[in-house]
Amino acid sequence: MEIKRQLQKITFFSLTFAMAGSIPMQISAQDPARSPQSPPASQPKPSTQEKSDQSPTAAGKPAGKSGNAQGAPSEEPAQDMGNETIKIDTELVQFDVTVIDQNNNPIYGLHKEDFTVYEDKVKQQVEYVSSEEIPISFGLVIDTSGSMRSKIKTISDASLDLIKQKRDDDEGFVVQFKTDYEVVQEFTQDENDLEYAIGQLFTSGGTSLLDAIISSSNYAHQKGKRRRKAIIVISDGLEQNSLVKEQQVIEAIKENEVQLYMIGFLEKEEGNPFIKSPAQKAKELLTHLAEDSGGRAFFPTSLKEIPMIAAQIAKDLRTQYIVSYYPSNEKRDGAYRKLRVDIAPKGNQRFVARARQGYYAQATEKVAESKE
Repeated sequence: MEIKRQLQKITFFSLTFAMAGSIPMQISAQDPARSPQSPPASQPKPSTQEKSDQSPTAAGKPAGKSGNAQGAPSEEPAQDMGNETIKIDTELVQFDVTVIDQNNNPIYGLHKEDFTVYEDKVKQQVEYVSSEEIPISFGLVIDTSGSMRSKIKTISDASLDLIKQKRDDDEGFVVQFKTDYEVVQEFTQDENDLEYAIGQLFTSGGTSLLDAIISSSNYAHQKGKRRRKAIIVISDGLEQNSLVKEQQVIEAIKENEVQLYMIGFLEKEEGNPFIKSPAQKAKELLTHLAEDSGGRAFFPTSLKEIPMIAAQIAKDLRTQYIVSYYPSNEKRDGAYRKLRVDIAPKGNQRFVARARQGYYAQATEKVAESKE
């Protein structure tokens, strides 16, 4: 393993210097990109029989994973060394980590030695930690069902505040969902196009929240050009009409490597301590989905909180660390590997790492082949 890691490091730095003068090189643990099909402007309600490389199977277990997953291996070009062609698969795992203190403030200036990574409870050797700001691909997924009719102005203003946080090299798309899911604006870097799309929203029909999340996740994964991808969902969380189940959404989010940020405009909770109100169920659902993806859930009580929430989401996405390591478990069997990240304390300060809960170990090709 150590010899292999040294070969991987040598190849990594050799390629970096060799290509620095011509083509910028981005190292990431990703499979070769799929050839996605462009979705129509309006899509029907998704079913559990979506394409196997985009969504979970009916049993809830993803199948046919060959996508752009951060936890997947990244293959280096073949290297000619004497009489043998060495094809090195880096198997580098990369994932994003947000570090906060006990007051929920982001922590800057951490280094590799501050991070401890466990894969399936086994401690890993962290190779690289970087904290540069990178462009993002994001989606605004907006609930425009009949239950949101009285809040459409509020959610439109919230969406515009989020768009104001966009930077020139970010790209975004807009989705509205009722009983069905509709892409109102495909990926664009033009803020005016995004703002215009918000102005076209209208309310009607039921609520297919889970369908919208899984479809938007697939779309972001297929069409987003940036490594870091996020979906910002604005809803009252009152799931009613989806065909997919919560666990299927969680599996799709794991596979697609998309972070979820939830803004829940919930109804006032009822006072019965023995029966969960619809608002309580909605809050639990939105929180669970967000945290499982490495994102966050917010539940504003007034429109005045929206600019602060929009700024917080933007800060979260731009102040994440990129942690990279070579897994000690060399099997690439497509199994799901659980991740845990611990951050070394500083004096009396204790920090919390917010990150994805795991990745799929994609199958790889053989490492070396003889040269005839």
